[in-house]
Amino acid sequence: MKSVSPQVAGYSMAVVGSVSYGLNPLFALPLYGVGVTPMSVLFYRYGLTVLLMGLLMAVLGQPFHATRRQLVLSLAMGQLFALSSVCLFVSFKLMDAGIASVILFTYPMFVALISWACFHERLSRVALVSFILAFAGICCLHGDSGGRQSVLGVVMAVASGLSYAVYIVGVNRSVLRTMPAFSLTFYASLSGLVLFFVCCGFGLDLSPLHGASSWGCAAGLALFPTIVSLLLVTRSIHLIGSTPAAIIGALEPITALAVSLLVFGGTLTWLNVAGVALVLFAVCLMMWKNH
Repeated sequence: MKSVSPQVAGYSMAVVGSVSYGLNPLFALPLYGVGVTPMSVLFYRYGLTVLLMGLLMAVLGQPFHATRRQLVLSLAMGQLFALSSVCLFVSFKLMDAGIASVILFTYPMFVALISWACFHERLSRVALVSFILAFAGICCLHGDSGGRQSVLGVVMAVASGLSYAVYIVGVNRSVLRTMPAFSLTFYASLSGLVLFFVCCGFGLDLSPLHGASSWGCAAGLALFPTIVSLLLVTRSIHLIGSTPAAIIGALEPITALAVSLLVFGGTLTWLNVAGVALVLFAVCLMMWKNH
């Protein structure tokens, strides 16, 4: 039997990992529908992520050890990671979840902008054009007809992308760059879990989960958009490189948009369609030309 080439395996992992991340609305929106608050949803997601990741690390023999500096920084970066999640999941309540996910996909542009402003990295003309196209696209994604878009929802989705970009830059510019992905995710998720526990009134305001369906959605959030996506995308980068993996990442918002439209009856105007196309094109263009 002919073995699968590393390239085929890498592209397959990138596709599955990106699609998995786009399943956020599939698991989050049903929990909202039964009255679970966004903070409670995130508490369950992060709690189950810590549990499952810890078990997986133990089974695979992945190290829990981290230096004191790595531990402190990973817990601090975890707060930024959690902030990004808060902004995204709150935006799901204010606007179409698929469109919110498209706006989140602008985070590579914020990474480039932060790197230019703070670390004097070169910002190409292509990047500048991409920023303009993405901004125009985001403006198209705010509309009153045919959708649930709101100014606050768009702002929250943009804030989610910005927070995630700061997290990425912080990791890549610190000792966390050499920290194993398993360990970094475990401690960052643990940090977020503590934050959500506090935000839920130390558990007093936590919305309970009733029934197997609700627990299944919470487990799905921890498993697919978090653990499966992280492991497969990270592995795909090793096999095919960061640029192809990042461009295939466009499947994340496309998947979220498809889930919103097909499963939850979301609607799009032609202006929204143009906005989605502009954002995806702008981000993919920048990543392709700047790597």
